[in-house]
Amino acid sequence: MKIGELSRRTNVSIRMLRYYESEGLLAPSRTSSGYREYETATVETVERIKSLGMAGMTLPTIRQFLPCSLEGRGEFEPCDELKATLRQQIAAVEKKVAMLTDSHTVLAGLLDNMERRTP
Repeated sequence: MKIGELSRRTNVSIRMLRYYESEGLLAPSRTSSGYREYETATVETVERIKSLGMAGMTLPTIRQFLPCSLEGRGEFEPCDELKATLRQQIAAVEKKVAMLTDSHTVLAGLLDNMERRTP
């Protein structure tokens, strides 16, 4: 399939798909006229990239995960290195949650103080 069709099927811009390619996440073949040609399985790969990205993973981390994908199952082959990476990602998310919780507490306190002063 051509890049435009992949874009429509995955709801990812052509520009972003080209970026994924430049980052080594996608490897389309080329037609004799130079057009990118993607396999049907690439749709699943792009969906995995989107999913992992929404979970907060960076493209270099996602690049580590993709070779361990189990085709057609939406799962990953378990291995110690990827488990360690997942643990690091979870710890980073937990740190962000704690920081947001602290920010929420401060902001809510400020608002509460202002509302108590308002007649």
